[in-house]
Amino acid sequence: MAKIRQDAWSQEDDLLLAETVLRHIRQGSTQLNAFEEVGDKLNRTSAACGFRWNAEVRQSYEQAVTIAKRQRKQNKREQLKQQQKDTISKRYQAQESIQQKPENTQITNQYDQQSIDLDQVIHFLIGLKHQNDQSNQQIANYNKLDSENQQLLKENARLNKQIKSLEKQVEVIQEDYQAFLQIMERARKMVVFEDEDEKKLPTFVMDKNGNLEQVAR
Repeated sequence: MAKIRQDAWSQEDDLLLAETVLRHIRQGSTQLNAFEEVGDKLNRTSAACGFRWNAEVRQSYEQAVTIAKRQRKQNKREQLKQQQKDTISKRYQAQESIQQKPENTQITNQYDQQSIDLDQVIHFLIGLKHQNDQSNQQIANYNKLDSENQQLLKENARLNKQIKSLEKQVEVIQEDYQAFLQIMERARKMVVFEDEDEKKLPTFVMDKNGNLEQVAR
């Protein structure tokens, strides 16, 4: 069945790719074999896995790759030493075999212990990087929220200032309105007083004898 998976790579996919490539490097295998193994597990092509490793993942595991290559060299040296010991053992047969057997056992135990320690170091580095990525993401989210909060505080301060300005304008309008009402009231009273004064003035007429008589209202 053809591999046609085209969805995005998740962090778990990248972690599986990194661990598999590092294991193949330590064991002296090729990265191509690692890409094929990951491709079978993720239903992706080995080419897609290789591109992902070289373009995105490798740069985050340079230190782990260096450690894996160092262990691969050490494994080759141990294998070469073992081959030399086997050659000597065949030449001297029984006597050398007895002398080399405890030593070989000790070397093998040291090799196994060292392999376990390096695996733990690599796994620790991978976990530490994952935690660091999460921490960086949380810091980025916090900075974004803090920036948004600062903008909201500035906007709130601007609105409060605008509200105070409007309140002052309302107070001035109310004062002007009250003054206008007082002016209107004084004008009204003046008109009423003038009408009353006009009503109180007596009116006179002259009779046929030339005398002035007050006209009753």
